[in-house]
Amino acid sequence: MTPEDVPLPMTEPTTPLAEARGLAIRLPGGPVLLPPTDLTLAPGTVTALTGPSGSGKTTLLRALAGALPPRAEVAAGTLTVLGHDVLRLPAAELRALRRHRIAHVGQDPASALNPRMRVRRIVTELAGTADAGTAARLLAECRLDPRDGLLERRPGALSGGQQRRVALARALARAPEVLLLDEPTAGLDHRLRDEIADLLRELATARHIGVLLTCHDPGLVDRCADHAVALTSPHHPAPRAATPEPAAPAIRAATAPSSTAPRSGGLTARGLRVTFDRRRTGRPALADVDFTAPAGTTTALIGASGSGKTTLLRVLAGLRRPDGGTLTLAGAPLPTVNRKRTGEQRRGIQLVPQNPLGCLNPARTVGAIVARPLTLHRTVPAAAVPGRVARLLEDVGLSADHAHRRPAELSGGQRQRVALARALAPGPEVLLCDEITSALDPDTAHSVMRLLARIQAAHGLTVVLVSHELHLVAAYADTVHLLDGGRVTHHGPTADVLDAALPGRR
Repeated sequence: MTPEDVPLPMTEPTTPLAEARGLAIRLPGGPVLLPPTDLTLAPGTVTALTGPSGSGKTTLLRALAGALPPRAEVAAGTLTVLGHDVLRLPAAELRALRRHRIAHVGQDPASALNPRMRVRRIVTELAGTADAGTAARLLAECRLDPRDGLLERRPGALSGGQQRRVALARALARAPEVLLLDEPTAGLDHRLRDEIADLLRELATARHIGVLLTCHDPGLVDRCADHAVALTSPHHPAPRAATPEPAAPAIRAATAPSSTAPRSGGLTARGLRVTFDRRRTGRPALADVDFTAPAGTTTALIGASGSGKTTLLRVLAGLRRPDGGTLTLAGAPLPTVNRKRTGEQRRGIQLVPQNPLGCLNPARTVGAIVARPLTLHRTVPAAAVPGRVARLLEDVGLSADHAHRRPAELSGGQRQRVALARALAPGPEVLLCDEITSALDPDTAHSVMRLLARIQAAHGLTVVLVSHELHLVAAYADTVHLLDGGRVTHHGPTADVLDAALPGRR
């Protein structure tokens, strides 16, 4: 199906930096990854690729960088970037083009940031200089404060939003002519989204470069894009609904706990403290945080990017040792380090990370990835594993055929749903979700949240949800904790916190 080119404010005609005509990409004998698509990218403009998860946005972006998914092939059409057929360039010429003229920032920026490097070296590695001033200038351009000890931190000490902006600063260091960005504002709050949108607009104009981005956020498109190309997918299943679903607010009301009689059990934290770079800045990521997620409810963590939400989630998952504080699960002490937890405790608490690519084994098929926790925790007989895998994929809106594909052959939204299916596989009591809907289109995001609400209603699942999408928080969360600078400043019933702390929310 040919996508619709939606014109926004007009730009002067000029020689295209990139051009696709009827470009179609598919796996041999398998699914179509990109339907026939037309695209023109001109200097000084911003073009947005929109459409549902799995419609081919990430595939097209990778094709422009000369990097098709494994086994993928061009089924029809042509693609030219900076005067070259990038999909047929010799390896040495393609490397030179990527190094000097094309920059690509993927949907999972953490996977491209060397975890052993400090931010200063990460940013300047491609700039040909190790000058701290250059790194500070690029970070500031991407709305990061280099005075906050950021230059000396490693990626693991950054929030997801900070990692995304460091990756953008690294891309800008090479002064590219074509800048390719996959969901550049996923996981960022609305204020930062608007700042990054304005930055992209300024970059395109001031540097006279072509910016191509993928996104599900109409606010970002309206704010910075000159043109939008809407991709559609003929094979886009929605998460399965076994029974008719009520509207979102009705689901929340049906599962909300009584404010006068809170349920027992659940997950609690008391006095959590985490400090990054203790020998340098001593900046607290969490400062004496108390947290409660009552059993069978959805508790949301909200706040600006870098406020400590992901750090708190990693502490709850046992992946980040706190400097102080305690955890309790269902009234019993819970070790703060995952390896000290019992097998039942590890099964009972599952994490869906913000950036799933780094936690999905690239050598394994989707079916093997989802099946692993089933066999590890022995939750179903071996003979029933394939059927259970197919059902889990169907639950999150993926067909059974996806079981034979590998993570690199999936879109960012599809990878996010695989990570969710894997986390649900062992039947956890607590599900920790870090921006699980940020890479999904609005319809799929609501479908995923309705899925969690159904599981919650049927099995008493406790959900802890990190999100900047306040409309989803308002619809599905029972209680909210608002973090600011590593501290919980407000907590309580969702409507009360949102109305009191964020009266101008969008």
